[in-house]
Amino acid sequence: MKKHFAALIASIAFVFAASNASAQTTVSTPWIRATVPQQTASGAFLQLRSADDARLVAAASPLAGAVQLHKMTMHGQRMTMREVDAVDLPAGVTVNLAAGGYHLMLSNLKRQLKEGDVVPLTLVIERKKGRPETLAVNALVKPLTYAGAAGSSAETSAKTAAGTSAKPAAEPAHH
Repeated sequence: MKKHFAALIASIAFVFAASNASAQTTVSTPWIRATVPQQTASGAFLQLRSADDARLVAAASPLAGAVQLHKMTMHGQRMTMREVDAVDLPAGVTVNLAAGGYHLMLSNLKRQLKEGDVVPLTLVIERKKGRPETLAVNALVKPLTYAGAAGSSAETSAKTAAGTSAKPAAEPAHH
């Protein structure tokens, strides 16, 4: 009986370790711009780094009616913003979701976002091999005037700054 119990405990420990090791994407420096009263949208910014080729394909937050993946680009003197289906995450490359490039657009906000608030986000990463990865991230709300870390750009292969790591979240809901 003791042998079976020890084997069961060892199996559970192995599965737990394997599930923690399966988090292939790290998130750092997540933040959201504060809003003024009655404002219904804001941007979320962060850095993603994937161990293998992957794509950010969806995001959600309980404080927003919708979260979309957006990209801002310059066309001459005019800046445009459009929704994109996904953001590529090349293996080993840090991808910045930053003002002026890719970012998350939170719309239909359920309340004002004030400096110091923490906003939960769920990110869905699609892997070329295996199941989708779902990450739970807590993003700090920064002041309206905050512009992000110095040197931020739409995409960079620079090392990520120390920040908040994401944790795997519950299985994504299938629609």
